[in-house]
Amino acid sequence: MHILKRIGYYLGGFSIGLIVLAFFFSGKKTSCAYFPQQRVLKNLRIKPYTLSPDATAALAAMQRDTVTINRLLKLGEVDFGESETRKEPCGFYVITGEDETGKDLKMTLDNCEESVRIVSIKEIKE
Repeated sequence: MHILKRIGYYLGGFSIGLIVLAFFFSGKKTSCAYFPQQRVLKNLRIKPYTLSPDATAALAAMQRDTVTINRLLKLGEVDFGESETRKEPCGFYVITGEDETGKDLKMTLDNCEESVRIVSIKEIKE
């Protein structure tokens, strides 16, 4: 078999395989959250969250709303040094990031099995 025929068969099979994969995975919400930071943030985003009275008061004092929380859960960074991920019954996490205006915020939360409880939100003073 000539080399051009082999390449043709290979490319034909490869392209059919790509089309089949595109068909099967087109409707699924797949993501590539392989690193610990992305996995934790994704886990926190998919659960419903509640605000503690301290967090509610802090948001009101800073004149922010839940958009700030969603932004931190999407773009923030998990501080594993301050977090207690194996704490029972709920893991304790610290997330830092910027709000819409560029101010640095620090959010602490408890990650339970079924929900997330936001304990506090503070502005980081430098």
